[in-house]
Amino acid sequence: MLKILGYLRKTSISVIIIVLLLCVQAAADLALPDYTSKIVNIGIQQNGIENQTPEAIRKSQMDDLLLFTKDDEKILNNYTLYTNNELSDDKKDKYLKKYPVLANEEVYILNDIKKEDKENLNEILTRPLMELYMTQNEEMSSMIKNQIISNMPNEQKAIFENMALIDILKKLPNESFDNIISNIDSKLDEMQGTIIDQAAISVVKEEYKNIGMDIDKIQNNYIIMAGLQMLGIAFISMASAVLIMFLSSKVAAKLGNLLRDKVFRKVLSFSTKEFNEFSTASLITRSTNDIQQIQMLITMLFRVVVYAPIIGIGGFIRVLTNSHSSMAWIIGLAIVCIIGIVGVLFLITMPRFKKLQDLVDKLNLVSREILTGLPVIRAFNTERKEEKRFDNANKDLMHTNIFVNRSMSMMMPLLMLIMNSITLLIIWVGGHNIDSGIMQVGDMMAFIQYTMQIVMSFLMISMISIMLPRAAISARRINEVIEAKVSIKDKENTVNFDENKKGLVEFRDVSFRYPDADTEILEDITFTAESGKTTALIGSTGSGKSTVVNLIPRFYDVTGGELLIDGVNVKDVSQKDLRSKIGFVPQKGILFSGTIESNIKYGNPKMSDEDMIKAATIAQATEFIESKPNKYKEEISQGGTNVSGGQRQRLSIARAIATDPEILVFDDSFSALDLKTDSKLRAALKEQTKGKTVIIVAQRISTIMDADKIIVLDEGKIAGIGTHDELMKKCDIYNQIALSQLSKEELENGK
Repeated sequence: MLKILGYLRKTSISVIIIVLLLCVQAAADLALPDYTSKIVNIGIQQNGIENQTPEAIRKSQMDDLLLFTKDDEKILNNYTLYTNNELSDDKKDKYLKKYPVLANEEVYILNDIKKEDKENLNEILTRPLMELYMTQNEEMSSMIKNQIISNMPNEQKAIFENMALIDILKKLPNESFDNIISNIDSKLDEMQGTIIDQAAISVVKEEYKNIGMDIDKIQNNYIIMAGLQMLGIAFISMASAVLIMFLSSKVAAKLGNLLRDKVFRKVLSFSTKEFNEFSTASLITRSTNDIQQIQMLITMLFRVVVYAPIIGIGGFIRVLTNSHSSMAWIIGLAIVCIIGIVGVLFLITMPRFKKLQDLVDKLNLVSREILTGLPVIRAFNTERKEEKRFDNANKDLMHTNIFVNRSMSMMMPLLMLIMNSITLLIIWVGGHNIDSGIMQVGDMMAFIQYTMQIVMSFLMISMISIMLPRAAISARRINEVIEAKVSIKDKENTVNFDENKKGLVEFRDVSFRYPDADTEILEDITFTAESGKTTALIGSTGSGKSTVVNLIPRFYDVTGGELLIDGVNVKDVSQKDLRSKIGFVPQKGILFSGTIESNIKYGNPKMSDEDMIKAATIAQATEFIESKPNKYKEEISQGGTNVSGGQRQRLSIARAIATDPEILVFDDSFSALDLKTDSKLRAALKEQTKGKTVIIVAQRISTIMDADKIIVLDEGKIAGIGTHDELMKKCDIYNQIALSQLSKEELENGK
């Protein structure tokens, strides 16, 4: 799999952009729960008041507040005292509108200070504000007041009974005052978590009301601003996600294109040995279905490799750095459950994914065989048998797919059960924490969101685990093709042909055996095919005729001896140069979808129409071409199924002749031609291909009787070499083949 991913280097810029966008999206998504918490905690519960440090406070209230702290200087340094008479005209309208009480009272207004200074001031003011709140709260102040005056003389008690608690505290000696404050502090220490902060905010809120500030406006402004910021972050996340999916799809498509190109190019370099190792059906599956699996994986992979870890780790860090980290164990529990479920399903389904791809290969193989052999199937009335064979392959694939899909379909319900159970657990534990004052409602909501993000990151990883096993198997199958060792390949330093031996084909003690075969197919094959002459090969079925001519263009490599073209060993020259000298016509006429013209010009699309017509004339193809409505522009279907076997052979012969090669090889290419056409074609070949080497493999004696040299093969060995007349006299095998086809009179007359 890593080797396949290595090809992403081709799209490295897009990959870098995707990674950066994923980081942006993850950062945006991780920021959203904080805004939810702020809107609930600050915007709703605290009426939009963010800090314990009051924005404005009456001088009388500030004086009372300073009684409970020794940091008077630190506090007052951050405030400026304003009176109505001292305000300039431009500030008067602004401040009187915002702080109406300023018209009658002196007010301290907070200076423009840094965020860090405000946080320090919050810590300094929280406890004094809480202590001031306790003195101003009717119930608490009454209780403290009763404690103070309970031990006083009646005369003094009568005086203090009608005084406010704050005024009593101002008149107490320092020692008594400190004792009372110490008692208040001990009660504050019993309070937990956010209760003190909330109480301090309540004091600030009451002060704002006394100043005349619009609390509703403060709350609305805070919620609107926080909401707009939340929408902006959500938009950034959405835009990043859209761009990520666009670029991921593009990267995946380019990777698929690259892999298909590599597989196809590698297959083009395969010799027949490699084609025997990889069936055609399997190569098609690997080039389509397997690469499609990789594409689907790549589209999702970046989000899992980059986004999921950032969300998972980032969410966990945010949970741990908050005051409610005591619930972090819930996330750990969820992760353990998810990993357990995914691990079990992975172990169950992994072996089936390998089997699944093999069954796709098998189904493609059966389908291809049935469709290719349809005429034979119909001729022998074996439709039912083939239907059953296809049905078996189809059902095997179906049953395996059902097993995999059923196993994987259990994953989502189980994971959703975990998510919902975790949500309930958070609410249950969080509710107790809120009741105890350890956390606020907004904090619990943020914790739920962070938990869902962390769980979703693991869900994404689990979802990719569904695709990963199949994609990993597909990647291995693709690599098997790309990294397959080609048995026939060019040497690093190739040589040029000897121009003085142009067209000369020499077999020197050549032997050959097929890969993994136990015995030699050819042994001691020695003969020469000269330029300007026709060399023919004949023999019984299985004697090795086609194998001999397949060695000439290096479809196979000889396993013993030497094969020379133009005086040079074929292994020492490049395959491209070698095959450019040879016009090869295979046993089975193969045509490509297109037109008659495109098929004849296949070897050289730039050839003139005159050369094309000349090649068609030699191949005796003009008669049927001219009878077509569109002549040379007539459409040819895939495989040439809309023309007869003889027409396919003649077009294949015309295609080979059109390239004007030095060597023409016909591997039983006249078998579908009638005797008259065969005779005309050979006569035209002899006339038009003077100076070229012609090698013909044939079954019919009439096709090779006039050859300059005839080689008779029997069980992979040469049984005789000579002309027709010579072989009739000295080669029994040739004699038997000839007499089995023609009478003595026809043979003697050369018919």
